Amino acid sequence: MPGVVDEAEARRISKAIDDKLKEERELIKKRQGARKDVKVMLLGQAESGKSTLQKQFQLYYASQTLDRERPSWRPIVFFNVIKAVRTILEELDWEFSNQADQSFSSLVNLGPNWPDEIGRIRNKLLPLITIEDNLASELSNGVTVSGGRSGVYVRAGWQALVTPTRSWPLSDIRNSMTSAKTGVMANMAARQLAETQADVERLWQHPAVKALLRLRKLRLEESAAFFLEEIHRLSEPDYLPSTDDILHVRLQTLGVTEHTFDIDFAGGRYNWLLYDVGGARGQRHAWVPYFDDATAVIFLAPISAFDQYLEEDPRTNRIDDSLQLFTAICSNKLLKNSSLVLMLNKTDLLKKKLQAGTQVKKYITSYGDRPNKYDDVAEYFRAHFSQVHKRKGQSRQKLFVHFTSMLDVSATQKIIVDVNEAIIRSYLGQSGLA
Repeated sequence: MPGVVDEAEARRISKAIDDKLKEERELIKKRQGARKDVKVMLLGQAESGKSTLQKQFQLYYASQTLDRERPSWRPIVFFNVIKAVRTILEELDWEFSNQADQSFSSLVNLGPNWPDEIGRIRNKLLPLITIEDNLASELSNGVTVSGGRSGVYVRAGWQALVTPTRSWPLSDIRNSMTSAKTGVMANMAARQLAETQADVERLWQHPAVKALLRLRKLRLEESAAFFLEEIHRLSEPDYLPSTDDILHVRLQTLGVTEHTFDIDFAGGRYNWLLYDVGGARGQRHAWVPYFDDATAVIFLAPISAFDQYLEEDPRTNRIDDSLQLFTAICSNKLLKNSSLVLMLNKTDLLKKKLQAGTQVKKYITSYGDRPNKYDDVAEYFRAHFSQVHKRKGQSRQKLFVHFTSMLDVSATQKIIVDVNEAIIRSYLGQSGLA
């Protein structure tokens, strides 16, 4: 009978579907079981380049997620520009008020009228620089740090709070809606930047500013010059941050942020868990709970910072702080089985400082009369960090050393591939799977 045949056929089809679904579930379960977790910590002092390295990992292994995030970086770029403009104007004000004898003007042949010129530019830029604190508060979602330090401080999921879109988890989007002011200051910054773009250019190109930079009286954040040179592009109404913009941006991380990447290697799939942690002194206590079962630590030491001091402790040279921190990492018992990757970072900035004539021995007295050239300086720092590992490192702890510039995409991604391979091979060896 047709009805019986149809019913039997339906049961057969239903069973075939069930069997297929069961087979797929088993396959997914098998794949998940075969995927191995590799836990990697990014460590180093604040401004060492950890977050930039994380973005390089993201660019290499999950570029589509970086593309979705581009709108969220737009107001962060604006903040970087505004902060740079404010810093320049403050330094010029100080220079004028403390140079009554016009020695600065005569030293750099500025002439007597430069304060009036800067004053006119300043008046036009006041609407821009006065929104800095409110913009920082909006981007930080109200997060502040002790000591009254200014800046943008973010925690995991901050992008959803800046630019809520369907790309973000629903919970993050809902949280972002709790603040009626979300995006208000960012939009105001975009408008002000468009209106004052020509004045920002005039300020940046003014001979007084160039003189301060040349005489090293003006210390801007490392990304400031990049953004100020690009101010015309950044102030366009349809501006969307490029990859270079995102890599250059200055953003301070609070707490611990986890990033995951699927990495295929030698026929296996690995779930790469990358932990980016805040590097300021007050945040380092949060690192230790994550050391347990860490496969590897990538430690970033900015060797260009030989002439800089900690923001939290102006008496401590940043190289000394990195060495002390690296010593603590090497000797930590929880990391005795972890691979250790040392990235001597910001070599591009180191080269620029040395070419400009900055003397290492002025800040690092133990450097002595060694040549003030890049190869000699880089090797000196490499030897010091390697010696720390030799003295304090643990017998099973392997050390891999790389000289890096996180802004060089091509070179950094080659290093990332090498580092990943070394870490996974070490992981397989310790697991008895090699």
